[in-house]
Amino acid sequence: MSPASHDAAADLPADLAQLTGVGAAHAPGTTAGDELLGRYRDSLMGVFGTPQRVLVRGSGARVWDADGKEYLDLLAGIAVNALGHAHPLLTSVVTSQLATLGHISNFFTSPTQIALAEKLLQVAQAPAGSKVFFANSGTEANEAAFKLARRNAGTPERPRNRIVALENAFHGRSMGALALTWKQAYREPFEPLPGGVEWVPAGDAEALRAAVDDTVAAVFIEPVQGEAGVRGYDDGYLAAAREITQAAGALLVFDEVQTGIGRTGEWFASQSGTAVVPDAMTLAKGLGGGFPIGALITFGGAASSLLSAGQHGTTFGGNPAATAAALATLHTIETQGLLEHARRVGAAAASGLRGLGFVADVRQFGLLIGFDLDADIAPAMVQCALDAGFIINAPGPRTLRLAPPLIITQEQIAAFVAALPGIYDAAQKETA
Repeated sequence: MSPASHDAAADLPADLAQLTGVGAAHAPGTTAGDELLGRYRDSLMGVFGTPQRVLVRGSGARVWDADGKEYLDLLAGIAVNALGHAHPLLTSVVTSQLATLGHISNFFTSPTQIALAEKLLQVAQAPAGSKVFFANSGTEANEAAFKLARRNAGTPERPRNRIVALENAFHGRSMGALALTWKQAYREPFEPLPGGVEWVPAGDAEALRAAVDDTVAAVFIEPVQGEAGVRGYDDGYLAAAREITQAAGALLVFDEVQTGIGRTGEWFASQSGTAVVPDAMTLAKGLGGGFPIGALITFGGAASSLLSAGQHGTTFGGNPAATAAALATLHTIETQGLLEHARRVGAAAASGLRGLGFVADVRQFGLLIGFDLDADIAPAMVQCALDAGFIINAPGPRTLRLAPPLIITQEQIAAFVAALPGIYDAAQKETA
């Protein structure tokens, strides 16, 4: 990685440099990054803490900060930048669409919105009568799914007033999505939240069977729990969830916000092995290749008719630019063979990680990888990796997560694995 420092304005088009003030003079003894982070602290809410770096440019799987340092991006904006940074087709399509038609509201539709809905139904292998609703994010998609679940209300004599989710689940931070999220520390400051949600142990089919009856409106499941440290389930669990929910008349909702759009080496993680078809599926993150978009897919006519005109909506959802970005992303994944690439490169990465003595466990689903260390030093590893020019994430005290762009090369992954022992040693010294 390049440690060289230079004028950050040189990395930006002149109009962007002027509008952002990048490249303006900064105090002696400080860097361009220091100056920008000071401006950040003075102007933005502190809900994210202090950013680790100010990033100004990207290309492929690499990014550069305001001081010119280069990093290999092994997180892809948390599984968002499926095609990496500045992908030429994505850039061209979004630019062309913005130059043609940017926003129209949902009083109207556009060719890109229609074509994207058709493409999603195709790759999801959705049956006749299936439909798509477009939102702006995964949280919004899960809010729509929550409302869909409420519409599966049962009868006045026997109402369906319960929703079941899994322990360690993460579904978002708005009020409905937060109500589905298991971690009490996230939920407690904002209670009372929408009620009726309860949790069962993840992966325990018998616990799910015991919890689900005809008072349950829906069961929400992430096919792989990303924020919990990239954790899947034993073979047959998703199929058992499908059988249990069908028997009880409850909706089965798969949250594929992090796992969808090729991340696990299939279009959707629920298609791995024996495919399981839910009643609804939520998407976002990789769908737009970096452009904000979310989606709710409903499978079949019954689920698709639960929300009627006027019962849900959005101002920006499904706008021409976002849907054009998603079309370009899906097209590139399909035509460039990135599903198979994710499986192959992910397996090579997992093999390399398993050869490191300080790695206790590796969980790999395509290019979504979680691995556990033999000590509680994951946050320090993130910082030491950043110093070494690698962007990774720690979802737990001894767990690291990789979710790189689907276009990352095997050589780039191998360079990270080769650097890990040095990063581990540096983190050990920092935490000693």
